[in-house]
Amino acid sequence: MTSTLLIGGSKIDVSIEAGEMKLTHAELLHWVQTAAESVATYYGRYPVTGVQVRIIPVDGSGVRHGQTFGYDGGLIKIRVGEQTQAAELANDWMLTHEMVHLSFPSMADEHHWIEEGIAVYVEPIARIQAKQMIAEQMWADLVRDMPKGQPQEGDRGLDHTHSWGRTYWGGALFCFVADVEIRKQTYNQKGLQDALRGILDAGGGITHDWELARTLRTGDQATGTAVLSDLYAKWKDNPVQVDLASLWKELGIVADGKSVRLLEDAPLAAVRRAITAPHPSTQTNSQAVSPSAVFAGRSIAGSRSRS
Repeated sequence: MTSTLLIGGSKIDVSIEAGEMKLTHAELLHWVQTAAESVATYYGRYPVTGVQVRIIPVDGSGVRHGQTFGYDGGLIKIRVGEQTQAAELANDWMLTHEMVHLSFPSMADEHHWIEEGIAVYVEPIARIQAKQMIAEQMWADLVRDMPKGQPQEGDRGLDHTHSWGRTYWGGALFCFVADVEIRKQTYNQKGLQDALRGILDAGGGITHDWELARTLRTGDQATGTAVLSDLYAKWKDNPVQVDLASLWKELGIVADGKSVRLLEDAPLAAVRRAITAPHPSTQTNSQAVSPSAVFAGRSIAGSRSRS
């Protein structure tokens, strides 16, 4: 069976493969809708006009693994444990992460870090802007996990070091530093969100293969800066260490056990708030992010295979 969710002008076909799942069809659809709304909120619209989300039941519980592909307009495969409860879906980040991939051009293998880094960095911000998560949780997670993206011994820059930490968290670190710098240079009027929207609006979604240099220039044009291109020139071939302790202090983020305290009198407190605040266009573009219809229970017999 498949169901279709419409968000703005985009169609999301959700198919659930056979399995003995505790979750109901409605609960799985709500999970997909929630993830789609967060991504549409961040980008001002859903990134593609149509995508198939294939939910594959597996043994155990929890959301296990996702993959996103650019062919046939967009395909997401995601595995969900048959024993998964609805509360586990409510805390899931993985489907939002996969949907973020739809919004950025397909890159050459050496640039896989930018694809994963954007998905890691944007996912919690999108959920915060859609009121699905609080900012304190995101900052606590970043304080804990951003050090994983720092270069280690033998590192040769992001384009040449393909470890898990550098691919996912090194890419996220690039995005974080770029976001702060764009906001500093534009007096907090623009951020990475504007750059990524500019890339998507120029046609740079997952169904297109773009060179990274062109993609970053397009993002820079949207912010009126050269931050992305300049940062890439410095980081692509060199193991650049980021002084995270100073950044947390400037942003007013103080680790407090497993949580954080946010200081409003810090030099860059306004930048910190702006990173997770709703985009100024959100109020005027609400129809693009709200679901307009769900058609449930449509048979997919005879549909094309997308394996």
